[in-house]
Amino acid sequence: MGATEKFSDLTVKRLSKPGVYGDGRGLYIRVTEGGSKHWIHRFTLRGKAHWMGLGPYPEITLTEARLKNLEARRTRLTGVNPINARNAANAKALTITFQECADQYISSHRSGWKDPNHVVNWTNTIATYCGPIIGKLPVNEIDVALIMRVLDPIWSTKVATAKSLRGRMESIIDWATVRGYREGENPARWKGKLDHLLPKSSKLKKTTHHAALGYTQMAELMLRLRQQDGIAAKALELAILTACRSGEVRLATWGEISLKNRVWIIPEERMKAGKEHRIPLSDAAMAVLDQMDKTTELIFPGQRGRPLGDGRLYEVIRRAGFDNVTVHGFRSTFRDWAAESTAYPQHVAEMALAHSIGDKVEAAYRRGDLFTKRTRMMQDWAQFCNQTQSGDVVPLRKSNTVT
Repeated sequence: MGATEKFSDLTVKRLSKPGVYGDGRGLYIRVTEGGSKHWIHRFTLRGKAHWMGLGPYPEITLTEARLKNLEARRTRLTGVNPINARNAANAKALTITFQECADQYISSHRSGWKDPNHVVNWTNTIATYCGPIIGKLPVNEIDVALIMRVLDPIWSTKVATAKSLRGRMESIIDWATVRGYREGENPARWKGKLDHLLPKSSKLKKTTHHAALGYTQMAELMLRLRQQDGIAAKALELAILTACRSGEVRLATWGEISLKNRVWIIPEERMKAGKEHRIPLSDAAMAVLDQMDKTTELIFPGQRGRPLGDGRLYEVIRRAGFDNVTVHGFRSTFRDWAAESTAYPQHVAEMALAHSIGDKVEAAYRRGDLFTKRTRMMQDWAQFCNQTQSGDVVPLRKSNTVT
C-alpha cells in the first residue's frame, strides 16, 4: 500500500455510513443512503474542480479503482481533461467497425505468419463473407444473430471455409474486446454459443485426408509434368522429389540451397514443426534447380517477384490430367511407396517428411537426422518417379533456364 493510500479491502467492505471517503491521490468512494458505493476521481484542472466516476463497488475492486485513478491522474498531467479523454475513447469504441478491427488484426499478426498467403486468405474471406453483412457495423454491435447470418448460408455447403471463417471472426472479436472496443462474451465462440445452433462440421462432411496419387501412377504423372513449361511445373516437380510441403517449396530461396553439397536447408521459422530441416538433393532435384534462374531471391518467383501462389501448382496437376489429387497428397504417396516398396525403416521416411518422432525414448536415441540414409532414400524415390511401366527411365529435361 502506498504512503498516502488509506483503504484496505476490508475497510472498503465495512463502509456503511453515507458520505464520501478518501483513499488519497484523488481517489474517493461515495456511500449513498441506500448503501451502494461508487468510486470517484477528484481532480483540479485550470483552477476548476472536477469529479469523475470510476465505477461501482464491488464490481470495481479497490485495486482496479486505484489503477483507474492512476490512469486519470496521468492523463491530467498531460493537460487533458480525463473525462473528455474517456468520452472520446468511448465514442471511438462505438464507431470502430468490424472491418476496421479485421484490418488491424491482420496487420498486427502478419509478421508472425510464415506463409504470406495467409494475409491474402484472411483478407479475402473476411471481405467476401463478412463484408456485406457485418463489415461496416460497429464491432460492439456484433451479436450471435449477425454471426449466424454470415455462417448459415455456407455452413453446409462450404464446410472447410465456414469452419475457418468462424475461427477468424472469433479471433478478431477477441482482439477487439482486449483493445476495449467491445465488452461481453464472444458471439463467434463455438463452445457454449454456436455449438447449440450449428451442427458439427464433422457431421456435415465425412473427414477426408489430402487426396493422394497411388505411387504406381507417379511415373506417369512425372512424364506429363515434364511436358509442361513454366515455373509452377518445376516447383511441383521439386515438391514431389523432395516430399516437401507446398509452402516450403514456393517460398524457397537460393540462400537455403547448397548446390555444391547437394543439400537444401529450410530454416526453423519456415517449418511446420519449428525445427530446421535438411533435405538431400537427388540427381533429379538438382536437374530441376539447374534450370531455374539464379539471379532471383526466390527459386520459384511468381508475378512481380512475389511468391508463387499455391493455386498455380494445382493448375499444373489439372493440366496433367489428375484433377482429384492435392499437392500435399504427394507426401502420402511418398510415404506409401517407402512403406510398401522399399526396406527403409519407418523412422527414415518420417524424418524425410520432417515429422516429429512420437516416442520420447526413441527420439532420445535418435538425435541425428539420418541424412546419409535419407540421401539414398531420396535418390531411390527419384529413380522410381522417373521409371516408366516398361522399366525405362524418363529422361530429365536439358538445362535450359526457366523463366
